[in-house]
Amino acid sequence: MKAMILNEYGENAAFQSTDVAKPDVKPGHVVIRVAASSVNTVDTMIRNMGSALPLSPALPAILGMDFAGTVESVGEGVTDFKPGDDVYGCAGGLSDLQGSLAEYMLADAKLIAHKPTSLSMREAASLPLVGITAYEGLTRAGVKAGQKVLVHGGTGGVGHVAVQVAKQMGADVYATVSGDKQAEIVASYGATPINYRNESVESYVTKYTDGQGFDVVYDSVGGENMLNSFEAAALNGQVVTTVSLLSLDLSLAHFKGLSIHVVFMLIPMLHNVKREEHHDILNALRDIADDGALKPLLDDTQFTLEQVGDAYARLQSGQAIGKVVIDA
Repeated sequence: MKAMILNEYGENAAFQSTDVAKPDVKPGHVVIRVAASSVNTVDTMIRNMGSALPLSPALPAILGMDFAGTVESVGEGVTDFKPGDDVYGCAGGLSDLQGSLAEYMLADAKLIAHKPTSLSMREAASLPLVGITAYEGLTRAGVKAGQKVLVHGGTGGVGHVAVQVAKQMGADVYATVSGDKQAEIVASYGATPINYRNESVESYVTKYTDGQGFDVVYDSVGGENMLNSFEAAALNGQVVTTVSLLSLDLSLAHFKGLSIHVVFMLIPMLHNVKREEHHDILNALRDIADDGALKPLLDDTQFTLEQVGDAYARLQSGQAIGKVVIDA
């Protein structure tokens, strides 16, 4: 089969089109013919940083975590899938798991689910990593109907899913954006956009919560922005973060009694624990999508498998609005 291989790591490392052996099926797994994959920030981090990240595969490496495709063969013990089933998931591209930047990939059946029938292969391929991350964070924070939820980065990969899923959960949702186009997208989800460049945290907390703060703040921006999340949260509120690799003063979080949830959705893949939870979340996301309450946001650019380097550059440019998808 054809695969896009990295023979070295680094910011200028090039993907090479290479013929490699097609994976053999094994118990508990399926072999999938990949139709599309998507690029996540963690993918670009692995390419750029290599062995500096403990989750990077050994070289030569086939990256790519997200995918959608069709089951080619089924291993012993797999009962939920059969050849010909359209599936999606996040199942490779790190540690010793072959990624999706290839014609075929081997995937643990616990890490995949049947593809939403309402979504194309491209749309489905964009969803698993960000969808699982958004869903896990919202459920850990206990989001329920009637709560006020603020999402930082409302049109980002995780953010745009968190906005829609929080709406589906019955919350009153607000999301920060950087411009008019992003504001229109957030409004189309039935949420209230907040241009953080024009409005201070204090101002929008007063405007939308009478100064009480948001019940849940989902921070998909992270870093120093977590301080804005602490400021925006209500007393005894919930803060979810996906980017907490920094030293931070937690004094405000302490005096407000905040609960902080760090979501690192790669744990089941890295440590082979509770992988079935990802299967269950993907099933839940499928149902939400097929009920018409979740539509992935795709960047306008399109890339073939041979253009994976350009796809990575597109995501790293900061110009993409929505997920960058690669057609196999």
